[in-house]
Amino acid sequence: MKRIIFLLTIAFICSNAFSQETETSGKKLPSVTVKNLDGKTINTAELSNDGKPMIVSFWALWCKPCINELTTISDVYADWVEETGVKLIAVSIDDARSSSKVGPTVNGKGWDYEVLLDVNGDFKRAMNVNMIPHTFLINGNGEIVWQHTSFSEGSELQLIEMVRKLNAGEAIDAH
Repeated sequence: MKRIIFLLTIAFICSNAFSQETETSGKKLPSVTVKNLDGKTINTAELSNDGKPMIVSFWALWCKPCINELTTISDVYADWVEETGVKLIAVSIDDARSSSKVGPTVNGKGWDYEVLLDVNGDFKRAMNVNMIPHTFLINGNGEIVWQHTSFSEGSELQLIEMVRKLNAGEAIDAH
């Protein structure tokens, strides 16, 4: 009996720990100071997209799934913007030593995103990001309505479907 309880407990912990997507109940972006690639200070609570959805994706140079996600989205991003008006903000969590390589990487990959540098990890901590890539979907009112961790081929299709649902006024369901 103890063994069954132990196994059920482990199964429960694992299913929660590795859950890839969750619905969020209208929480707003926290007020944290970060910089953009030009060195300009940005308050994250003021990020907006004129009432249209935003995607906020936390990533790092050393994270291959992060690079794959942002590169995959880059291939269809212009179409997404044209169709939905969505804006993607890529938040690098690279530290001060490696953050100087973020700009050249973004330019080299041709990513047409707004890129923010969270070198101290303040925004990451405020958003409870423990694993990257970690992608948040924010509605036109600035509320976090959905989030997803990890990346696998095809994940971008689910993300744009969520954006489309938001634009259509449909409820976002994480399952």
